[in-house]
Amino acid sequence: METRVDEIADGIYRISTYVPEVAAPAGFTFNQFLIDAEEPLLFHTGMRHLFPAVSEAVGRVLPVEELRWLAFGHVEADECGAMNAFLAAAPRAEVAHGLQGCLVSLNDLADRPPRPLAHGETLDLGGKGLLRRRVMHLNTPHVPHNWEARVLFEETTGTLLCGDLFTHLGNGPPVTDRDLVGPALEAEEMFRQTSCLTAAVGTMRSLARLAPRTLAVMHGSSFHGDGAAALRALADGYQERFGPERVFAARPSVLAGADAPQG
Repeated sequence: METRVDEIADGIYRISTYVPEVAAPAGFTFNQFLIDAEEPLLFHTGMRHLFPAVSEAVGRVLPVEELRWLAFGHVEADECGAMNAFLAAAPRAEVAHGLQGCLVSLNDLADRPPRPLAHGETLDLGGKGLLRRRVMHLNTPHVPHNWEARVLFEETTGTLLCGDLFTHLGNGPPVTDRDLVGPALEAEEMFRQTSCLTAAVGTMRSLARLAPRTLAVMHGSSFHGDGAAALRALADGYQERFGPERVFAARPSVLAGADAPQG
């Protein structure tokens, strides 16, 4: 495995580990995003076994012990498996998540009390050079999955840290201006990761109103361009390809195996 670091927006770094045996033969990337600021923030920690590689990659940008905030989309191993390892390595770091996630999981799982955030609340990360960083927390329950799901929007660069939205296979470039909607729909066909089609479509259209310029995608290439159009196209694609919802909900994930119940 190789873990690489690439700047995808001004002061925002994509840390990416390609794992060829996941979803072979195309393989799969596991990505974290580091915002370099007075109070640096790491979005996603990776799994516990990736901590040595991811922490070393963080150290190429700034000392790990300077991390101030740990954040992620929802409670899942690839999102926060190394959370407590990073808390141990960065004595000032706090986990910041939505109130729901803190109440149902993180108050117990995190080695230090997490910071709960209200919908629409912002964290001021301070400046770095000429830029001041602020990230807005947005609840997206069940989108793409888990009731504590959320995204972060970095206001200065217009970067939407969108987690599992736009997930796709392969080991593409760090950031692209090519369409990600088709590959994302193909991955959804395989994995069936989205919990609720109606909620997902509505949430994607709501996020489009942020008009993001960069989409920081957890699995696959990030996207630079008209993020609003991409989000609206993904919403349309879900609705057209996977509706009606009753039929969509009955489709098993490839991860469930051939004997999974069909609904």
